[in-house]
Amino acid sequence: MRPFAPEPDLSERIHDAVLNAICSGELKSGARITQEELAQQFGVSRQPVLQAMMLLRREGFLIDAGRKGVCVAPLDVEQANNLYYVRAALDGAAARLAATRYTPQLAHRGRLLIDVGRRAVASGNIPFVIEADIDFHLFIYEASGNPLIAETAQPHWQHMRRVMAAVLSEDDLRVSVWDEHEAILHAFEAGQVTEGEALCRKHTEQMAGILTGRLKDVISRAA
Repeated sequence: MRPFAPEPDLSERIHDAVLNAICSGELKSGARITQEELAQQFGVSRQPVLQAMMLLRREGFLIDAGRKGVCVAPLDVEQANNLYYVRAALDGAAARLAATRYTPQLAHRGRLLIDVGRRAVASGNIPFVIEADIDFHLFIYEASGNPLIAETAQPHWQHMRRVMAAVLSEDDLRVSVWDEHEAILHAFEAGQVTEGEALCRKHTEQMAGILTGRLKDVISRAA
């Protein structure tokens, strides 16, 4: 993380930089965060740092930890389960709508996203894989034509990104989820509304079981 030049949106930029460090795993659970250190690191005053930290607290990425001060919030299996339960419902609803209005233009964009995802897997770059996966699901939300679905899910995506970064390894890239993604889009192209919805929900529910199970192991090993 490099110093920023002062700008009107400075607190937002600091927020995004710290959030990215948390969600990528650069800042681990329990890591102590201070205004002074961040201000020095970014080359800014303490005021925008304070604003950024307040927002990160509200979002659940930072917590007050008594004498330790402010720390990165711990990863939580129950929270992850709750997030994926909600996401499965949203994914299913988005898929059902997307299948009813899937145009050739959307189909073209979908195929491009599949290509990007497969290249990400081949690269062995886990952050690239996570980004491609999120972009795929956001595409389904957009294709649904209902902006409230994406708006409802938006506050939760960074928490899910954090879970994925904590539990995925290079070994996981040998088995790609992109065959499942491609099958979902094929159902959309065929106008198979019920099938598209079912495939999307099943995919999310299966990934939820895998990722939260691994998260439990990660937390147990760290205890």
